[in-house]
Amino acid sequence: MSETVLPAHASASREAAIVAALGQRSVVLVGMMGAGKSTIGRRMAMRLRLPFIDADNEIEAAAGMSIPDIFEVHGEPHFRDGEARVIARLLDGGPILLATGGGAYMREDTRSRIRDKAISMWLKADADVILRRVRRRENRPLLKAADPAAIIAQLIETRHPVYAQTDITIDSRDVPQEKIVDEAIFALHEHMLRLRTSTLSEPTGDPLSPTP
Repeated sequence: MSETVLPAHASASREAAIVAALGQRSVVLVGMMGAGKSTIGRRMAMRLRLPFIDADNEIEAAAGMSIPDIFEVHGEPHFRDGEARVIARLLDGGPILLATGGGAYMREDTRSRIRDKAISMWLKADADVILRRVRRRENRPLLKAADPAAIIAQLIETRHPVYAQTDITIDSRDVPQEKIVDEAIFALHEHMLRLRTSTLSEPTGDPLSPTP
């Protein structure tokens, strides 16, 4: 099947329109470990010319220790409390493109804050894709078990219904990364158009309006 390739100026115009429509809101990526939030997020941020921030890196910097060490020394509840505080601080300083950890969106207060200050996007990956990707890394504290596949299946069952509350869902799969980025940018633009349609009564001057 052939694909339509947009001219560079059309793509740039779409991305500029997204940023203008966002205002002070951020774009927040959620999803399971291994879904590609950091990789896709960095590429999206470059396209949108927004600062990219990985929440896990910010948590480690604030704590002065790695996430596996935080889990081991202080436990998961302590980590989740710190994670929520870091995300709140980052969203207050938007607009940014923020990649969050797999469990961050499970907290109601964090979901509420994201709804108020950002557009949320779920990178949805199948279990086999996640398992293939996370096996390459050793810094996944929730997978330090005899059967990582079973842990991933359990996490998917618990988390996917909550992730489904996000504004946008993108299928993260084994295709060229730029294809996922293109789909995410297109979906974000379409979402902002729908928001405009439902909330604005006077479209004059709207950055998302088509150029004649």
